[in-house]
Amino acid sequence: MARVLDEDELVGNWTLVGDELEQLSGRRGATKLGFALLLRFYALNGRFPTGRAELPDQAVAYVARLIDVPASELGLYEWDGRTIKDHRKDIRKYFGFRECSLADSEKAADWLAIEVCPKERQVDRIRTELLAHLREEKIEPPARDRIRRIIGTALRQAALWGEGTTTVASDSTHFSAFDQNIFTEWHSRYRRAKRGVLIYWTVETGGSMAVHSRLISC
Repeated sequence: MARVLDEDELVGNWTLVGDELEQLSGRRGATKLGFALLLRFYALNGRFPTGRAELPDQAVAYVARLIDVPASELGLYEWDGRTIKDHRKDIRKYFGFRECSLADSEKAADWLAIEVCPKERQVDRIRTELLAHLREEKIEPPARDRIRRIIGTALRQAALWGEGTTTVASDSTHFSAFDQNIFTEWHSRYRRAKRGVLIYWTVETGGSMAVHSRLISC
């Protein structure tokens, strides 16, 4: 049974104001209502609903009254096809978000392995941290299967690298070093400067022999 939304939730979470109303310009009927609901859902969750079932009936009725479109029009909205793809593109642009690329997924797995997995092994909690991180980076979360793969990769990396400690560079910059895998984090200070190198060794489980080494220009 769906949770009942109170008046404060409806007004606070589903009211379109200012620039949001301007995004509805030129849209009518089902297209207007569908876009408005996608816009507010994205603002609340940092992602799009998977379908009509994720939209609370009260929210649909409230937004429909607000923009003067019958709530029944939502039944005509197409949840697959060119129209909704264009809507998603416009909404991402409005909020400054982007779709999660392969490179974004790899970086997210690395971030989890460094910042979360060494101290947290519960998948649900890791997923919560991942979603919060993606939203902070203005990256739209990928599909559930891909999220599971990101978390799985991060857990494996964390198990390989082991615990990390803080190290200080010659210029007094603090960065993370991983005792088991001898992996050194590329500090954001050097990322902005676009210079430097990163060298790491992959060590076999016993920690006594380096089986792979690599140098990356950065």
